[in-house]
Amino acid sequence: MNRRIRAMGVKPRQSRNTALFAMASQISAAILAKVLGLHRSVAVQWQQSSGGDWMAYAADVAARAGTAGTAGDSQAAALSGKSSTTSQV
Repeated sequence: MNRRIRAMGVKPRQSRNTALFAMASQISAAILAKVLGLHRSVAVQWQQSSGGDWMAYAADVAARAGTAGTAGDSQAAALSGKSSTTSQV
């Protein structure tokens, strides 16, 4: 099948890589790994290569779930312009 596809002028590896690159820029590495059956580290590499930044998304989800602790508090404070640290006297 690969030979027939190549005979038509289609480069399967290049097309696969282009599709992976596009997907990695649009969805998180965890979802990419699960959907395509990739190892998490490979999905992270694809995502980083594509320039996708899902760290902010992960932090937002963690903050909404209440699992971020002080990291979520400091992010919320940064957005509101308030300091998350208070001095105790």
